Amino acid sequence: MSVDAATVTKVAHLARIAVTQEEANRLTGELNAILGFVEELAAIDVEGVEPMTSVVAMTLRTRPDVVTDGENAKAVLANAPASDDGYFLVPKVVE
Repeated sequence: MSVDAATVTKVAHLARIAVTQEEANRLTGELNAILGFVEELAAIDVEGVEPMTSVVAMTLRTRPDVVTDGENAKAVLANAPASDDGYFLVPKVVE
């Protein structure tokens, strides 16, 4: 598969990107190189290869899933611009 300058211009228009004719010509070569690489990848036999999320076998560290009330209301409210009786005060937004 290959693209031409007209296709690049059409895609740029659909993406709402302003592209000059010079840029379209340059991008044509770049996109064709990318598509060529993708075609090379498609030719690789990956039968029997397990999907992986990392190149190193590992498991994520987890913490116990325990519900708490935070127990640090004073520290949280210290960052608030305004508070009253343990609650955030916010400006009225609806009349």
